[in-house]
Amino acid sequence: MAVRMQSLLSEETIETVQDLIQLNIDSRDGYRLAAEKLEDLTVASAFDFVAHQRELHADELALFVARTDERPRREGSYLATVQRTWNEIRKMLSGDDCLAMLEEAERGEDAVKSAYEDALRTTTAGIELHDVLQKQFTDVKASHDRIRDLRDQYRCHR
Repeated sequence: MAVRMQSLLSEETIETVQDLIQLNIDSRDGYRLAAEKLEDLTVASAFDFVAHQRELHADELALFVARTDERPRREGSYLATVQRTWNEIRKMLSGDDCLAMLEEAERGEDAVKSAYEDALRTTTAGIELHDVLQKQFTDVKASHDRIRDLRDQYRCHR
């Protein structure tokens, strides 16, 4: 199967999948950290849900990389946009400013959506990977909208 998968996935596509794995791991870690520090259980629960979802996405994408006889990325970060976003959240954690964390999380979600949109543009429709990316993108959009809606609720109640 590895030979077949490698012939279907270009080096560029494999690199894109590796980037998405890392993005999902970074996102998972940021959401977990924020959820642990939040006092608002509704937002903490939403963050936990997204963290779990991102872990599942990373694991699912790692299977595609492993089939090419490459080693999936599992640690370290080089995606500066997401890293900066979560660094801002970490700075705010000491104050439990839920609105500020939701605003930063929504910015991070924008970056995740953009990365998936780019990946979908560069993968061939009809292959298994494209179908998985499309399904994950649907999840990402739903998470983005949930975080945005929570942020908007906090803005209204301030």
